Amino acid sequence: MEVTVMDLTEEQWVLIAPLVADKPRIKRRKIDGRGRPRVPARNVWNGILWVLRNGSPWHTLPDEYPPYQTCHRRFQEYCRRGVFEQVLRTLAEDLRDRGGLDLSESFIDGTFAPAKKGGGRWDLPAGARARKSWRLQTALVFRSPFAQRVLRRMK
Repeated sequence: MEVTVMDLTEEQWVLIAPLVADKPRIKRRKIDGRGRPRVPARNVWNGILWVLRNGSPWHTLPDEYPPYQTCHRRFQEYCRRGVFEQVLRTLAEDLRDRGGLDLSESFIDGTFAPAKKGGGRWDLPAGARARKSWRLQTALVFRSPFAQRVLRRMK
């Protein structure tokens, strides 16, 4: 399976940074100097979005992202505090404003559709295997069940 690496663009990060950036009140290290510094929020968000976009288990997160435990723990924290919903809403509104997402459209997932007997192996056309645009990759995040609940409430 080919895995696409696509991180947040500068424009996307500018939109969500005020919602998720590390607050200065968080101490970076303990007074005695022990412990690890907090992983920057942007790196964690890139890891979270990678997992959501690819539908992979957390433990398969590539090495260029922070440890999967960190990403999963922050994902849970963001969901509990409602930050994840705010980020999805902000990114969806940005895509809508740019004309890259029509909230009146729906996605149909045919992953579990049975194949006809005797059908040949299906491959993507050569053009479909090329790297996808940031709009399409961002739209793929909105296909997750959590994002669908958020989008249904948006009118």
